[in-house]
Amino acid sequence: MTRSIIAIIRGVTPEEVEAVAAAVLESGIDKIEVPMNSPDPLKSIGILAKTFGDKALVGAGTVLNLAQVDAVKSAGGQLIVSPNCDPEVIAHSVAQGMESWPGVFTPTEAFAALKAGATGLKLFPGNMAGPDGLKAVRAVLPKDCQVYAVGGAGPENFKEWADAGANGFGIGSAIYKSGMTAAEVRSKAEAIVAAYDEALV
Repeated sequence: MTRSIIAIIRGVTPEEVEAVAAAVLESGIDKIEVPMNSPDPLKSIGILAKTFGDKALVGAGTVLNLAQVDAVKSAGGQLIVSPNCDPEVIAHSVAQGMESWPGVFTPTEAFAALKAGATGLKLFPGNMAGPDGLKAVRAVLPKDCQVYAVGGAGPENFKEWADAGANGFGIGSAIYKSGMTAAEVRSKAEAIVAAYDEALV
């Protein structure tokens, strides 16, 4: 079963990324993002693509420009997540055959992202918009548009977000923080999956 959750493993190092990603995958999450402001992110993405590329959608977060998109593609990544809406980055990612999930906060940004070809939208920061904010924007978005809430979404409010129109979630520190062991990551990821299944499945 593929769950609509992207695990954001910000700060992970190439030395630990394989064990951390394995823990995430074993818990039942098969989308993994290594933010570009992590230590040596392209090396980590390369390891993930080689080791888990047939089992998981792996790629980068905090992608801000075309050069980064190309570098992630060269490393084997298939997922581009950004904190902002940059139509050039979106169009270039899609042209490379990669998924593009730009950060949006307003209807203007949401429609600009969709026009540029975005795979889906990352509502960010979710805690500022809240489920009520998403509900208002969702009313004008295309019905088949995928929206993931990132920031402020977690086990305690998955159902509230889903009821407001969220299709999925990006989860960062609730799954991984720098220095965590693979066992700790698996425990946290399993708790996220259990809450997600209870609220959405």
